[in-house]
Amino acid sequence: MTTTTNAPSSGAQKPVDAGLRRGVMSGPELAAQAIANIAPSAVVAFTAAAIFLGAGNGTMLSFILATLVILSVGYCVAVFARRNASAGSLYTYVSKGLGPLAAYLAGVALLIGCWGIAAGSLGGAVSYMNQFLLLLGVPAEGVGWQIALAIVLGGLATLFTIRGIRLSARVSLVLELVSIAIILILLVLALVWAGPNAWDPSQFSFQDAPFQGVAAGMVLGILGFVGFSSADALGREAKNPYTAIPRAIMWSAVAVGVIYVFAAYTQIAVLGDDLATSASPLEDIATLIGMPAWFAPILTFGVGASFFAVVVAPLNVVGRIIYVMGKEGVVAERFGRTHESHLTPHRVLLVAGPAAILLDIIMLSMNVHPMDIVVWVDTYGTYGYMVAYALVAIACVVYTRREKMRNGLVWLCATVAVVAMAYVFFANVWPVPAWPLNVIPYLFLATMIAALGWYLYLAKNRPEVIKNIGNTETDALEGVG
Repeated sequence: MTTTTNAPSSGAQKPVDAGLRRGVMSGPELAAQAIANIAPSAVVAFTAAAIFLGAGNGTMLSFILATLVILSVGYCVAVFARRNASAGSLYTYVSKGLGPLAAYLAGVALLIGCWGIAAGSLGGAVSYMNQFLLLLGVPAEGVGWQIALAIVLGGLATLFTIRGIRLSARVSLVLELVSIAIILILLVLALVWAGPNAWDPSQFSFQDAPFQGVAAGMVLGILGFVGFSSADALGREAKNPYTAIPRAIMWSAVAVGVIYVFAAYTQIAVLGDDLATSASPLEDIATLIGMPAWFAPILTFGVGASFFAVVVAPLNVVGRIIYVMGKEGVVAERFGRTHESHLTPHRVLLVAGPAAILLDIIMLSMNVHPMDIVVWVDTYGTYGYMVAYALVAIACVVYTRREKMRNGLVWLCATVAVVAMAYVFFANVWPVPAWPLNVIPYLFLATMIAALGWYLYLAKNRPEVIKNIGNTETDALEGVG
């Protein structure tokens, strides 16, 4: 295992870093980080209906194919995670196969993905918590309430991530479990209500399921998994990281895939063709089967809690990647130090969290609907995930070949992953979507070009930093944690 010391400092004496807390995250807590980053409850609430528009009875197949693609990506990530433990996530892994430039691009892309998903999901949390308050009779109408909720919810998410990785993981776990439980209870009750009609064999024969619709649905399904590998950023904080992290990545993807398939089947079986025109399928199901009036605010709170959990989880990853970059001198050295008592990268989080809040405030002030913030900003973040996933898959092939590891399955999974990520990217830019989705790919490319400019500056003026990129393993993260 390769380790390096920290990047050279211009000062005479390096400031002391408390370090990240060591070996405190159990397997379930790692899985909680991964699942919370996915936010399956929020995906279940909308994605099946969107896929059904084009895929019809092939909706389940779209989710199954998406799950297989994500498992292919996950396998490539797991190959690295079994041998390398770091807070740098895919940034560190890609360096093992493709060197510093690709590692840097993967790191930047992953930062865009994580921060974009956090900022976008904050809009979803605002939307659903606002609706929750209205259902309780609180007159929470208007932009002022939405801005206040953005500040409160974003502030809480930032606070949880600063206070400690176990606290933030447990908050995410509890909220996501509550949310999933609420939705699964509703779906099971719906199948019971449907009686014999709950059996829908046409969904298993894929009758009238157009190939193009299923493929387009697979794209939406894949987007519903982004962030699934986030446990890999907890290399120092995990117990038995070389075993626990690969398991958390793979099993969380399997579990979420099963939930997606079950939710899609149930929504189609209960709502039928009405699913295509439903703005809120879960609410429509609750109304159809005669759920009591008090269930509506509980369901709304559950989806809002899921969105909040996915604000917390990606911020943890952002903090740790930039923490490693600070250690290596890629960004300012002050970001490579942690809080003396909480042992979290608080300086990074005090920038990333408020930046997400500020973006949402600006967009809300421009009368952008909170759910439009979800679509627009999450789309920006998703481009980052696609690039990072493709790079880690390619790096895995090179790495296993160089290390003389058996890699037949790696080749297969990497090919599936790269082709799928390329298809997802293409499907999001062609046919050209409506404004503002049509300009978001260019915003992403502009961000990546600007980041590349910083890399070129470092290569010219601080070549020792380039040599350090992606080489900071768990044992090199000095500190008392």
